[in-house]
Amino acid sequence: MDLKGILSISGKPGLYKHISQTKNGIIVESLVDKKRMPAYASAKISALEDIAIYTENEDMPLVDVFKKIYESENGKEVLSSKASNDELKAYFGKVLPEYDKERVYVSDLKKIITWYNLLLSLKLMDFTQKEEEKEEKEKDEKKTPEKTEVKSKAKPKAKATSKPKAETKSKAAPKKTTKKV
Repeated sequence: MDLKGILSISGKPGLYKHISQTKNGIIVESLVDKKRMPAYASAKISALEDIAIYTENEDMPLVDVFKKIYESENGKEVLSSKASNDELKAYFGKVLPEYDKERVYVSDLKKIITWYNLLLSLKLMDFTQKEEEKEEKEKDEKKTPEKTEVKSKAKPKAKATSKPKAETKSKAAPKKTTKKV
């Protein structure tokens, strides 16, 4: 699953796809109704690939959270984001037991559920392709083990050797002195 180019804009419902750049912001297209609109630099715009969930150990990227939900639901939609707070917390406790219950708010859980259901309905949840690519990559690595040679583009420095400096003799002709008598 690739979340590249999918954005969330604060104050605007739903998810958006990045279309192009403008002088004062970007042009986005709604994933729901395909309407295009400008999103200005003053709006808080977050790419889904940059969002992570607080866990007890370290932050978990949103893609991994979506994958865990997808696996637990066998590729089906999850409960509505309008479910009660206790139901949402219990569901996330089942799917992602290590999420930090103090720092992840119910509003965050509602957003994740809404985004997951939206992406699933648009058929943008495809974890099988990524898994197949990983398996092919692992097979290729096993067949042809790579030799890792570190080649430096910089020329090696010559070793500093101390040679005694040769004495320089003046090759100029000796001065002739003439005496006046």
